[in-house]
Amino acid sequence: MGAMATLIDLKSEPARPRHPEKEARPDSDILRKPSWIRVKAPISKGYQETRAIVRAKNLTTVCEEAACPNIGECWDQKHATMMIMGDTCTRACAFCNVKTGLPAALDPDEPRRVGEAVAEMGLSHVVITSVDRDDLTDGGARHFADVVHAIREAAPQTTVEILTPDFLRKDGAAEIVIDSKPDVFNHNLETVPRLYLSIRPGARYFHSLRLLERVKERDPQMFTKSGIMVGLGETREEVMQVMDDMRVAGVDFITIGQYLQPTRKHAPINRFVTPDEFKAYETMARAKGFLMVSSSPLTRSSHHAGDDFARMRNARNKKAGNS
Repeated sequence: MGAMATLIDLKSEPARPRHPEKEARPDSDILRKPSWIRVKAPISKGYQETRAIVRAKNLTTVCEEAACPNIGECWDQKHATMMIMGDTCTRACAFCNVKTGLPAALDPDEPRRVGEAVAEMGLSHVVITSVDRDDLTDGGARHFADVVHAIREAAPQTTVEILTPDFLRKDGAAEIVIDSKPDVFNHNLETVPRLYLSIRPGARYFHSLRLLERVKERDPQMFTKSGIMVGLGETREEVMQVMDDMRVAGVDFITIGQYLQPTRKHAPINRFVTPDEFKAYETMARAKGFLMVSSSPLTRSSHHAGDDFARMRNARNKKAGNS
């Protein structure tokens, strides 16, 4: 009898789960969204044009990877948040929809492509973010700096905002990024300290806070920005304490938005915070001295980032003129 050969149909093999670390978790109920949180599906001409540029330059955007509810509005206005260093994150935060696993090697050509895309889209303000790259010696800091420099060369009139990882246990990494001179250095605290173990287990609240403080120590004129999600079970008093912590660290701009559960395997929504409550948070934050506050159910770090940057700069100039 002849030898038997087993044929494997690779196409029929199941795709790798987007979040393998969450597969064993029990499904949680996804709450029905209230009327104030619903958005229209993206279909506009502007959206299609932005999508075409992103595809042509082989770029990754956090708008798509994180399933942002504002993608239709932002892409219609040619606002896109570029996500560098791949689409796979080494962390496994309970709230995030970005794919997790072992990332591929860095693409040395990416900075050039990002710079060209920014110039081609004619952006006045661009936001650059990334996955966490704990696998790299510097956490990807040098790559971040290279992207900032490439944008400066290709689109010198564009203001640059970066939304960085925490560079935990990466000595000297933050300084490399700060010294690349972005206009805004953003790092999100994401939630209140009590919830870090369940929501952001790979991070440390006070390390993230200290990162924001170090930006101001190294470059006092650089704008700093940070944000949190609400609806995860935090209390009003805890949110107020985070505001105070940010102000002590010199943070200029705070964003507060509603957490939206990406899948049944992610952290469940505790509740939908009402628009009136968001307005109250905005009032509190302004009273605490932030130059800029964005607080609403659909607020995200990069939503209206360009307009908000202009307002923040004007607020600083006005404050300096009055002092």
